[in-house]
Amino acid sequence: MTAPTPTKPRRMRPLPSFIFASRWLQLPLYIGLIAAQGVYVFHFWVELVHLLEAAFGSQTALQALISSIGYKETAVTTGLNETIIMLVVLALIDVVMISNLLIMVIVGGYETFVSRMDLEGHPDQPEWLSHVNASVLKVKLATAIVGISSIHLLKTFINAANYDEKVLIAQTAIHITFLLSAMAIAYTDRLMSRPASNSHA
Repeated sequence: MTAPTPTKPRRMRPLPSFIFASRWLQLPLYIGLIAAQGVYVFHFWVELVHLLEAAFGSQTALQALISSIGYKETAVTTGLNETIIMLVVLALIDVVMISNLLIMVIVGGYETFVSRMDLEGHPDQPEWLSHVNASVLKVKLATAIVGISSIHLLKTFINAANYDEKVLIAQTAIHITFLLSAMAIAYTDRLMSRPASNSHA
């Protein structure tokens, strides 16, 4: 029994080929997101250095931290306190989560909409990338946004004395909206994928 000969891909007509090639216009967008992530990395290290310097008694670094987190200066006495440290750490976690979101958009978006990366078998291939598609990417992005919103809301509540009551209510309502939207996206994705899975049963 002879092995089937591989079929040669059919040559595309000029117009469909041109339209399909237009997907590469997204490449500068992903490169721009990589540059934005570099800015986040720089900001992370600046805040971390300020935190370490403030821990060793630098008043200049302490004032830089107070300014960046919006903490009330009248509450500060001689140095760091637990609230300032907590707010700075939450800000650093926020940067990390946004960076993770950028990675999902860059890698997942490029793999889904531009071109294959051929990472099969690579030891550093992300687990989620093996089954990524537009629907899965949408759910993961919605979940990541809810996580980022949770960090922002926690930072606001810890530093609630510096915010108006309307701001607290508005941020809580926005977070609940993000949460409900993520749940709706996940539920819709489950409904859309159910017929496909049942048809293969």
